[in-house]
Amino acid sequence: MTDERKEELIEELIKVEYALFDRVDNEGGRAACQDDYLTFYAMRKSQYLTWNIETIESLYNDMVTNRDKGRNLVTEKYARMMESTAPEEYKKIEALLPKVGDEAKKIIESVVAIEVEWMEAFAKAHPNISMRARNIRTATDTPYETSAETYLRGELMTYSMDTLYLYARRVVELYKEGANMIEMTMFNTIKMYGYERFEDVK
Repeated sequence: MTDERKEELIEELIKVEYALFDRVDNEGGRAACQDDYLTFYAMRKSQYLTWNIETIESLYNDMVTNRDKGRNLVTEKYARMMESTAPEEYKKIEALLPKVGDEAKKIIESVVAIEVEWMEAFAKAHPNISMRARNIRTATDTPYETSAETYLRGELMTYSMDTLYLYARRVVELYKEGANMIEMTMFNTIKMYGYERFEDVK
């Protein structure tokens, strides 16, 4: 029953999130990825399958509650990334974004450090897959290329403290177990595309 409930929650979360993603306005016009629901679905579900039910529920509540207040957390996520990818443009919108508190920033940077470590370990172990992915480090950001580190940081900045605590707890739990959430997510992704092993991905 728990697994069924988790699947249901993931499906509901993805529906809400995609509806928000669909409404994101890009300066250069609508992005092609906004019309690619299947890829969006695979990427998000692969990630959420590594979460526990409490964290999924909490993020769902964040998105719905804020949506009902007129906020789009997906739009805010991309806006946050601009601090690194387009700093001058970011300065023009910074005041419109909610402040991120010091405690949240500390948690976010701790989580980012662990996940970057996981990303680099995965990239080293599976170059055939990682070569197609985003660059890892924020230092590589350009106005046209957003690193995985910057993407993650931008996303975490949109989480409520409840969701952030739950997510951080899950990350630390996996880290202490010696697991790699990035590898788990990527394995879920390749399975959705019909592969059973990383080595089979060409």
